[in-house]
Amino acid sequence: MSALWRINLWVCGFFTLVTLACMALLVHQALADVERELQSAEAVVHYLSETAERDPASLQPRLTQSLRHVRVRWLQPGETATAPVQDDLDAWLGQLLFAEARQRAQVLDVQDGRRVQIAVDPRDEIDEVWDSLQQLLGLCALALLLSLLTIRWAVRRGLGLLDDLLHALQQVSGGQLKVRLRAQGVPEARQLAMHFNQMTDALEQARADNTRLTQTLLALQEQERTQLAQTLHDDLGQYLAGIRAQACLLPLVADQPEVVARTVRELEHNCEHLQQGFRALVRDLYPVVLQHLPLAEALGLLVEQWQARQGIDCRLRVSAQLPTLSAPDKTHLYRLLQEALTNIARHADASRVRVHLGQRGGHWRLLIRDNGCGAQQPQRPGVGLYSMFERARSLGGELRIISRPGAGWALALNVPLEVS
Repeated sequence: MSALWRINLWVCGFFTLVTLACMALLVHQALADVERELQSAEAVVHYLSETAERDPASLQPRLTQSLRHVRVRWLQPGETATAPVQDDLDAWLGQLLFAEARQRAQVLDVQDGRRVQIAVDPRDEIDEVWDSLQQLLGLCALALLLSLLTIRWAVRRGLGLLDDLLHALQQVSGGQLKVRLRAQGVPEARQLAMHFNQMTDALEQARADNTRLTQTLLALQEQERTQLAQTLHDDLGQYLAGIRAQACLLPLVADQPEVVARTVRELEHNCEHLQQGFRALVRDLYPVVLQHLPLAEALGLLVEQWQARQGIDCRLRVSAQLPTLSAPDKTHLYRLLQEALTNIARHADASRVRVHLGQRGGHWRLLIRDNGCGAQQPQRPGVGLYSMFERARSLGGELRIISRPGAGWALALNVPLEVS
């Protein structure tokens, strides 16, 4: 069932209740009015009966035919008195409004030998009440019809907007993000169209950003694979080739102690370089230090190594009280700091960096500040900033990046303790 039909049914039900209540009130008021009218009619009947006994000529038709609620009828010889004839509806309404005893006719034998019937006749009062009920029903029916037409006109306009919105949403769900609604009609419709268009603009921009980030991530993945392959082939592979050649040389120079000693020293040197290369490779792939050192010491080692490579003064201050983090949360925090330091080395042109990790109230906070050149925040973050925001979201916290040209960068991560 459509919304329009449901509204129509509710309105019809409401009008039915109102009509029944008005009819009940009208009948209740009619009972009191009829009581007074019938009392007056009974008094008239009693007066006419006494008058007819004294002066039958006073009951002439031209004098009695205009009486309300009273009927005077002269009976023919042998004719019996009868009650006023009423149809079924009038009879039902008469039983509801009038007592049965008050409808009995009085038959009088006058002095001239004729017989006259004088009775209270409720048909006038029934007609009045019935006319009032008909007027009430007609008025309610007209009001219901006007209400339904007004609702249909108003709802049709709203349903037209909903149909357009539903069609647009179906297009959006099908991947057509270029659909837009026309801003027209009532203010609510214009606001709905404006917000829908803003939503589709945001979705289209998000899809474009996701496409761009996906392409960048794929390019970075291929770059990392290429760099890994070059490292294994050009650096570690050369050391392995040298070690193999030197190992093959040893049996040939076994009778030359000096050559054997020099070859052994070269083997030790190549093995040391090979081990350092593997350690650097593993460190780039995964922070192994998190498995063997506490979080504060692992971060301190990261800052120390970064300072040694970049030549930038970097100080880490860690509070005594730190929250207990899970292994994935430690990795997210470590990588976030690593990415932030990498961005500083690439873009900040800073000579001093300060890192603080501590707890304040119901949050723990990571703050990174530098004295570099600063810049306006980009409208669309790159892969580095995007990855930091995603890691902050994984930690259940909020990442804020504040920068002004010439004032350096400030990065603040706030995480509620109950989340961490």
